Amino acid sequence: MSIQLNPDAVKFAKQLIQDGKLKNDKGHWGQHNPDTSAENKFLDTHEIQEYSQWHLGLDKSKGEDTKGRYHFPYGDFKTVHRDGLIAAKERAAQQGYRDIEKAADELLQTLEKKAAQ
Repeated sequence: MSIQLNPDAVKFAKQLIQDGKLKNDKGHWGQHNPDTSAENKFLDTHEIQEYSQWHLGLDKSKGEDTKGRYHFPYGDFKTVHRDGLIAAKERAAQQGYRDIEKAADELLQTLEKKAAQ
């Protein structure tokens, strides 16, 4: 499986942070990460393209209309979560996806600066 950086998701996350749609949470991402039910509920009322914007990684070997194509979630379909970015950064580092790790780190720094204002 070869996962690539999703530049549209990075751009979307930056805009959300700029708009103040963020959570500077210090909890565990497992507490905020949308489960399958929440993902399906989101997809009931949104296009897969909107779903993709909430994931920093793309597996282009999977179909565009499948959830399996999208990896490294960072938010809850409403806000960017600090702990989501940390989880994405750590998982990307462990799996050797340096571009995703770097993007998550840059977004994390942007979020923390915005939250401090």
